[in-house]
Amino acid sequence: MKPDELKSQLEKQKQFKHRLMHKQSQSINPSKQPDVPKGLYKKCDGCGETFSAKKLEKHTQVCPSCGYHFRLKAVDRLRYLVDEHSFKEKGLGYISLDPLFIEGYEQKLEDAKQKSNIDEAYIYGYARIEGMPLVIGVMDSYFMMASMGSVVGEKIAKSAEYAIQKRLPLVMFIASGGARMQEGIFSLMQMAKTSGAIKRLHEEGLLFISVLTHPTTGGVSASHATLADIIIAEPNALIGFAGPRVIKQTIKQDLPEGFQRSEFLEEKGMIDTIVHRHNLRHTLHKLLSMHEVSGV
Repeated sequence: MKPDELKSQLEKQKQFKHRLMHKQSQSINPSKQPDVPKGLYKKCDGCGETFSAKKLEKHTQVCPSCGYHFRLKAVDRLRYLVDEHSFKEKGLGYISLDPLFIEGYEQKLEDAKQKSNIDEAYIYGYARIEGMPLVIGVMDSYFMMASMGSVVGEKIAKSAEYAIQKRLPLVMFIASGGARMQEGIFSLMQMAKTSGAIKRLHEEGLLFISVLTHPTTGGVSASHATLADIIIAEPNALIGFAGPRVIKQTIKQDLPEGFQRSEFLEEKGMIDTIVHRHNLRHTLHKLLSMHEVSGV
């Protein structure tokens, strides 16, 4: 083959390769891919596998492969746990204000309401678990990470007062990033308010069970969350006051493996037991039945 012919052939091959690569890049262009509805699949933060929303729903939002517990909205928690149609919500009508006039706070509250389908980060009311009556409260981490502001603290105190009024045990599901910084000192005051309410519940001889879920941190973990007669935790939940990164930076030391996780705290005696979400309903029914028999 002559030099000119060889050069021409190489040029044609180069142009063909360029067209082929351009065509392939168009075929994998995300904008040309079919749209997948949001929420149809979820990726597990534990093992990295992806599952359909329907499959996770069947497993109560627990990874079928590694057992990772996905976060739950309050309404879903109640749906999985209490007897059908037994929940009667109380404490309606409370409205969060903006006491420090923080820019954007009102919009954040409105966005949180849309995201969680509830008015605040805590709901409570009367319910039954396998026929056993109780007062149940649930913190919702989808509402501003279940931070405790004035309304949340007030509703937690009211749930304890309602349990006293009805002479019923109180079961509270905890999940929180701590105090709500947009409310400043008004938020921190809720630690004393909620702790005082739980003290009154104890003085009445009524049972209080707290279930710590991922994450339970800050002022919530340092107040009512850890004042229960029985403290249960879901597996591998982060539980503590300051986060492990902050503690490590403060003390300038490496932390033990699994520090501030449920299993570590159970080993150190900070919680009573760890219960898988699939077994929570049965465990709570058993505890409620035992204390009803004993007259507590």
